[in-house]
Amino acid sequence: MDFALSDTERAIRDTARDFITREVMPLEQELLRRERAHRPGLEPDELRELQLKARAFGFWGLATPEAYGGMDLPAVTQSLIWTELGRSYVPFRFGGEADNILFRANEDQQREFLIPTIEGERRSCFAITEPGAGSDAANIRLSARRDGDDWVLNGEKTFITGGNEADFAIVIAVTDREKGARNGGATAFLVDRAMGWRSEFIQTMGEGGPAALVFDDVRVPQRNILGEPGQGFALAMEWIGKGRYTIPSHAVGIAERALRMAIDYATTRQTFGRPIGDNQAIQWMIADSETELEAARWLILRAAWTVDQGMDPRHASSMAKLYGAGMVNRVVDRVLQIHGGMGYTRELPVERWYRQVRLYRIFEGTDEMQRLIIARDLLRGYTRLGGHLA
Repeated sequence: MDFALSDTERAIRDTARDFITREVMPLEQELLRRERAHRPGLEPDELRELQLKARAFGFWGLATPEAYGGMDLPAVTQSLIWTELGRSYVPFRFGGEADNILFRANEDQQREFLIPTIEGERRSCFAITEPGAGSDAANIRLSARRDGDDWVLNGEKTFITGGNEADFAIVIAVTDREKGARNGGATAFLVDRAMGWRSEFIQTMGEGGPAALVFDDVRVPQRNILGEPGQGFALAMEWIGKGRYTIPSHAVGIAERALRMAIDYATTRQTFGRPIGDNQAIQWMIADSETELEAARWLILRAAWTVDQGMDPRHASSMAKLYGAGMVNRVVDRVLQIHGGMGYTRELPVERWYRQVRLYRIFEGTDEMQRLIIARDLLRGYTRLGGHLA
């Protein structure tokens, strides 16, 4: 059994690391300064400039098929790159991407929505969560009523990432309440902001914030259905599934960077005439963090590997999401403790990570939902103890 990266994986990982180190990390202190002044850490035009620099490096559309100008990288390689992105707290992401389900669009929709999104000319958001339907996504209530050649949407979505900036939304709406969302009663719509929906900023403990989207008699033409009528819930689960290995991949990068800071601090900060790293209490925090970090890394890479093998990734991805999200919260908490009062200030990024990673245990499926999935799979015999090695 070979746990080593291939030459190609290592080369791509190292190139991404070099770009992040040379082009992104130098912006970190300015980002903290701006955020202390309650300004955006990275302006849209600055993000765009970085993405174009990365394109010159060869990084454009990590998951985008080659037919659309992307790299179409395997899931394992994508996971490695997301880890590199996590090493910097600058909210940078590589360009050339689009929501994975947008590739289900027909030719007209691709010209109107997909291609401009890949090129960075349009911005999308994915809208399924509602005030009364978070973890229970099948309980969505936003309705779409047929009216001639149009559908009329009414309702609200909440906690929508990118909803304040998006000019169109992929909206999952109930089209047949009798069937229910899970059983063919929900449909995905491509809805331009110009059609009449509005967004409202939601203040959170993190930097930036999601949006509430409000739909009051928003008319959407039949041609804007994504996929087939009744396919909305399946498309939503496909969208959510990808996040269950990319989010914890990002968490690994954060945890590595934070733990490195803690180690450096523990070897230089002195109390009572000696480095605090000489104290067993500090050593145990570092040891526990490294052990959990390494365990999370292999759970996540195994989940990505499962995707690349064409196997059902849901069980492995749920374990990766559950453990990876918990791991980064525990590591950052220990790192803040090691730094003492300085860790609690906004002079360092530790408190920023502390607020940021708390979300990782909630979005794209809460800890509780991941536990439900894992236990259900075992209790109902959907998977075996030991996974593919059983």
